[in-house]
Amino acid sequence: MTSSKAPPYDDPTTALAIRRYEERLARDPTSLAFATLADLYRKVGRISEAIALCRDGLRRVPHYTTARLILAKTLLAGGDLVAAESELDAILAGSPNDAECHRLLAEVHRRRGDLPASVRHLETAVGLDPGDRDAQTALRLLRGAPGGVPEGGLGRALRDDVFATATFGEACLEQGLAEEAADVFGRLLRKDPANQRARDGLERALRAKSGRKRG
Repeated sequence: MTSSKAPPYDDPTTALAIRRYEERLARDPTSLAFATLADLYRKVGRISEAIALCRDGLRRVPHYTTARLILAKTLLAGGDLVAAESELDAILAGSPNDAECHRLLAEVHRRRGDLPASVRHLETAVGLDPGDRDAQTALRLLRGAPGGVPEGGLGRALRDDVFATATFGEACLEQGLAEEAADVFGRLLRKDPANQRARDGLERALRAKSGRKRG
C-alpha cells in the first residue's frame, strides 16, 4: 500500500496553527505574530494575503527584519522578482552578513538568467553559512562544474557546445541527470540570459538535484 502526504493546505496541523494565529492577531492587532501568520499563509499558497499582512505590519514596525524577509520570500514565491529584490536589498543595507538574504538574492538573479550575479551571492552565502548544502550544490552547478562527467557518448556530448541545447538539457532531466542538465542550461543562460526555456530548465534541474524544498 502506498501513502501520500497531504498538501499543506489540507494539513490539519497547519490549518490549526493558522486559526490560532488569526485569533491571536484579532485579539491584539499590534502583535508581532503577523509575521508568523504571513509565513504560514505563504506556505499554503495564500500569497496575496501574506503580502498584505507583511506590508501592513511593516508599516508599524519597519525594522522587523524577520517580517521583511518573509515578505521577500513571499514576493519571490509569487514571481515578483523586482519587489523581492528591493526588500532583500533593504535587509542587506542593515545586515550585510545575512546568509539567507544572499541565498534568496542568488535565486532572484538566477531566475532572471544572471548567473554571474547569482554565483556571487551564493559564494557569500556559503562563506557565511558553510553548512548550507543547498547553496553549496547550487554554487557548484552554476559554476559549470558537474560532479563527474560520465564516460562514453554522453560525456562527449556534454563537452561539446553543439549539444548545449534546451532539448538536450530536457532529455538529461528525463533521464534523471540533474547535474548534467544544469550544466547544459547554465551554458545556454551564459550565452543568452533571456532564454526563458533555459531558465525554467535550470530551476527544474536544481530542484531535482536538491531533492527537497526549503521552508
